[in-house]
Amino acid sequence: MRIVPRRHSYEGLAGGLLAAPAAACLIFFIALPFLAALFLSFTNYRLGSPLPLEFAGLRQYARIFGDPGFIRALLNNALFALLVVPVQTALALALAVLVNRRLRGIAVFRTIFFAPVVFPLSLVAVVFTLIFAPGAQGTFNGLLELLTLGAWEPVDFLHHPWLALPAIMVTSIWQGVGFQMVVLLAGLQDIPRQLYDAAIVDGAGPWQCFRHVTLPLLRGPLIFVMIVTTILSFRVFDQVRIMTGGGPHHASTTVLFESVQAAFDRGWVARGAAMAVIFFVMVLAVTLIQRRLARQERT
Repeated sequence: MRIVPRRHSYEGLAGGLLAAPAAACLIFFIALPFLAALFLSFTNYRLGSPLPLEFAGLRQYARIFGDPGFIRALLNNALFALLVVPVQTALALALAVLVNRRLRGIAVFRTIFFAPVVFPLSLVAVVFTLIFAPGAQGTFNGLLELLTLGAWEPVDFLHHPWLALPAIMVTSIWQGVGFQMVVLLAGLQDIPRQLYDAAIVDGAGPWQCFRHVTLPLLRGPLIFVMIVTTILSFRVFDQVRIMTGGGPHHASTTVLFESVQAAFDRGWVARGAAMAVIFFVMVLAVTLIQRRLARQERT
């Protein structure tokens, strides 16, 4: 008697084979490095140190929470996320609504708005370093001086204690808003046109259509954009490294920058690993909270 294999067994095998590359990447590039960082955070490991590897308990965590630079990095990350996420999401939504219109040549504007996403972040940081340069050679200072008819006094934005972090925020928003725009544009194009026609027949104006038709049906893409933008806002590193170096006096430093600087610039691998663990837990907690709030809104 011939036994015919069940169909679902082949489907399960095919699904496992298709998921294997992604699972391998998660294991080798996320799970194992995190476990290694977690192990090193409880040791005294330091690059180039002749001391043997010893268990240090929570000593590294106590040191970093007593470090004013790390505390400032935590506050900068929180402030960065609180300002960049809503501003970038709102700007992306406005651009998506703008380029969703059926106008001649609108594809050119879509390409222009999306182009910064293609550029390497290091290149964008170098360009904005020149834009925010001090003196008359800085593009932004020159523009402000022109608009104020010479009344503006040039400012060194990247070395100012109150303007360094906002300058990095502007750079990040300009570079990343195109990606959010594309996601929201795809959501807008999935909304049936008949719903807008029905709303217009009922006497709804543009604002009423946007509020009662667009926003409710765009909730899923908006939640996705906000979650992704929040995660990326905590991963700020290239801009800080190139534009300000974390200064002046930790005014623009971030947790990821402090971790890399401690581990590779100073050789304090155990302390950098502890910062990385805290960074991972912090991002994971914020993501889970956002997903829970989004799930409650859907219900």
